[in-house]
Amino acid sequence: MGYVTAVPHPRSEAAGPARAGRLSLAVALLAGALGAAVALLATRQRWSEGTATVAGGAFPLTAKGSDVTGVPAALAIVGLAALVAVFAVRKAGRLLVAGVLALSGAGIVTAALIGAGDSSALDEQAAKASGDTSATVAALSHTAWPYVAVVGGVLILVAGLLALRYGRLWPAMSGRYERDGAPRVRRKPVVVDPDRPEDIWKALDRGEDPTGA
Repeated sequence: MGYVTAVPHPRSEAAGPARAGRLSLAVALLAGALGAAVALLATRQRWSEGTATVAGGAFPLTAKGSDVTGVPAALAIVGLAALVAVFAVRKAGRLLVAGVLALSGAGIVTAALIGAGDSSALDEQAAKASGDTSATVAALSHTAWPYVAVVGGVLILVAGLLALRYGRLWPAMSGRYERDGAPRVRRKPVVVDPDRPEDIWKALDRGEDPTGA
C-alpha cells in the first residue's frame, strides 16, 4: 500500500507571512504613535526640583523635561514622521526610514536616561535667582517622568525594529493603484450603438459623449 504525501496549498503557505505582516503592522503603528505621544507628554512635565538660597532663604526651583533636554521631544517628532514615511517608500528606502525610526527611539531612551540625573537646568536657574554665577541647586530631587520618556522611546524603538524586520510585507501608499507591483490594465471604452437608445442613455450616465465627437 502506497502512502499519499500531503502537499500544502499555496494559499496556506502564503497565509503565514501575510498574517505576520498584518500583525507587525498593527503593533508598529500602535507602538510608534503611542511612544511619540508618551515621549512628548513626558517632556512637558516636571523632571527635577530643588532650592536656591536667596537673601538667606530657600527659593524653590523646578525644571521641566524640555528645560533639561530638547532631544526627546525632537526625536519623538522625527520618529512620528518616519512612521508615516515608511509607507511612502519601498525596498531600500523603507529600510532606511525604518532605521531612522529605530534610531529615534534609541536616542530618546539615551537622552532621557542622561536627563534623569542632570542638574544643569536647575543650576542655571539657581545662578539667576541668587545673582551668583557659581551658585548651584540644593536639595535636588528627580521625578519619574524621565523614565516615562524612556518608555516612549522604547515603544518607538520597537516600532522601528518591526519595520526593519517585517516592513517588506507592509503595503505602500500607492498600493491601491497597483496589484502585485504591476499597473492595472485600463478597461476598454464601451462602444455605443447610436441606434440603441439604452446605450445612449448609459453613455450619458457615465459622462461620455455618445456621438464620439
